[in-house]
Amino acid sequence: MTANPTATRRNFLLGAALCATMLSGCSQGDGDQAAAEDQPTVEDEPAAVPAAGGNVLVAYYSAQGHTAAVAQTIADELGADLFEATPTEPYSDNDLNWTDDSSRVTREHEDESLRDVELTQVTPDSWENYDTVLVGYPIWWGIAAWPIDNFISGNDWDGKTVVPFCTSSSSGLGQSGELLAEAASSGEWQEGQRFSSSANKSEVRDWVAGLGLA
Repeated sequence: MTANPTATRRNFLLGAALCATMLSGCSQGDGDQAAAEDQPTVEDEPAAVPAAGGNVLVAYYSAQGHTAAVAQTIADELGADLFEATPTEPYSDNDLNWTDDSSRVTREHEDESLRDVELTQVTPDSWENYDTVLVGYPIWWGIAAWPIDNFISGNDWDGKTVVPFCTSSSSGLGQSGELLAEAASSGEWQEGQRFSSSANKSEVRDWVAGLGLA
């Protein structure tokens, strides 16, 4: 039987149109799927990055503001938290007059039983969350100023890295850090640093940079 040319052409066109429709549908479906796969899900969102220095604390006692200034610079550089060991009975300028034999600080120096200085707060908030603690204090008669003592002895230093720093007009760090480590009885105590009472921020920043904590 001879094929009808008109019917053959019609069938061919119908087949071509049907195929084109099917291909168009397939292509559109793949595109929608790819777009859906590119959309972020809750699981795909990046986890929040902890704030820098979130586990570092700078704790200090400051008699005349020198140690406080150094502590603030350290905290700023590390993005660390600050804690000030504050005596319940603050020292006045007269109390701190070491040239006066009757001043509070002189009497405490001569009689160790008077050095048990009560603090308004001994343990910083969230103490257990800190891995590294930098401890600052002035030097009094070659040792750490004793108002810091109850902060040291009143806390658990187990598992913490401790870096002491001090300020003084002329005295060095001496054995102040070692004596505090003995009082703490735990913790990984590192070599400390002494700053002059007039230390500038660049000196402090250079030291902080060398700690590798930032």
